Amino acid sequence: MDFHHQHNLVEPDKAGQERKFGIRVTLPANDTLRKVLGDDWERLHWYPTEQERDVAFESMAERHGYYRKTDTPTQVLEKIVR
Repeated sequence: MDFHHQHNLVEPDKAGQERKFGIRVTLPANDTLRKVLGDDWERLHWYPTEQERDVAFESMAERHGYYRKTDTPTQVLEKIVR
């Protein structure tokens, strides 16, 4: 498979690897963004190794610099294995 755009989430050298370690991203029950995305919204990110997943999890859990001081991100992150 060819990858033509750098913004693709799959790195070409890892495209064929089995990915059984994941992160499930959901929203808390009282999050108002559910009105836009729906109550069943979730995003899954899969990684070939537990270590890669854990590094990504820590990065996703950080309060990133692009949030305003008054913003409080409310995503729920959960480590999963399939």
